[in-house]
Amino acid sequence: MPENHVFEYAVIRVVPRAEREEFLNVGVILYCPRLKFLQATILIDANRIAAFSPQLDLVELEQNLCAFERICNGTKEGGPIATLDIASRFRWLTATRSTVVQASKVHPGLCVDAQQTLNRLFAQLVL
Repeated sequence: MPENHVFEYAVIRVVPRAEREEFLNVGVILYCPRLKFLQATILIDANRIAAFSPQLDLVELEQNLCAFERICNGTKEGGPIATLDIASRFRWLTATRSTVVQASKVHPGLCVDAQQTLNRLFAQLVL
């Protein structure tokens, strides 16, 4: 029988005006320490984002969202945060902030396959 592994995830959100507490789910980040897995899946749907908040700079937003993926990958393109250990990168990405790109509260779960779980959560929470 396959072994279950503890994982944590958060939903990545676009929050154009933090004071209104309105948001659009655009991605999911999943961290599984046992499998050494940290990955974000993001969907940048320009039409949906523009309909939700026409004043947002989509180019800047895309750069900020892509930074999540670069930091998860741990490459030098991700900057100094990407050089941290995997747990620190996840904690930094999911830290509470009041910017246009935010993460939800972190939620735990159990999985056998972290990639499959990330795909399922993305389909449920973003698509």
